[in-house]
Amino acid sequence: MTTVYSNDNVIIQMLEVGHFDNRAYIITCPKTNQSLLIDAPANAEQILAHLGSTDLKYILMTHNHSDHIGALSQLKSSKLGAPIAAHKLDAEGLPVAADILLNDSETITLGGNVELKILHTPGHTPGSLCFLLNDLLFCGDTIFPDGPGKTGTPADLKQIIESITSKIFSLSDDTQVYPGHGTSAILRNEKQKYSVFANRTHDPSLCGDVLWLSS
Repeated sequence: MTTVYSNDNVIIQMLEVGHFDNRAYIITCPKTNQSLLIDAPANAEQILAHLGSTDLKYILMTHNHSDHIGALSQLKSSKLGAPIAAHKLDAEGLPVAADILLNDSETITLGGNVELKILHTPGHTPGSLCFLLNDLLFCGDTIFPDGPGKTGTPADLKQIIESITSKIFSLSDDTQVYPGHGTSAILRNEKQKYSVFANRTHDPSLCGDVLWLSS
């Protein structure tokens, strides 16, 4: 586990779990010992060990793909039933029922001082969510360094680009982007790469694994 951010009000730790270089994030309020978990990819025992004695208040799901939900059932039963929160369009694909249905622009509060804004960013899945804490964005599979999340159809690619350009690229250039796999990024760099993509002509059938600089 790696601490990616820390101050008097919040500690953010990243776990590498699963077979697809997945990332789960634990956000803790040190003043109240309350925590929340973003995604539950795999290895419930490892996640539980790192949650330790914190008071887990929420399990937030970025989306419902199998590599992000593998530990969800075990975590739900092991951590005193901490509520699972997801968007309604992805909730039916979870292995256990969502307790909270999240909507765009709502907020989740932890310990009184930590507030995450909900961004609904469809494209990778219909109910994909990102979670914004000040200038830190936990974005699941919506955006990665160098490109958007994988899409199944050209319409999905158009939708995810709309989500990225309207919701994510409106954030500060200094926003640190923490995706559901791999390394983090600075948003200004991703905006610059996207501008290269946007100024090129593309095959109308383009979708799948798209890269801003080479697709």
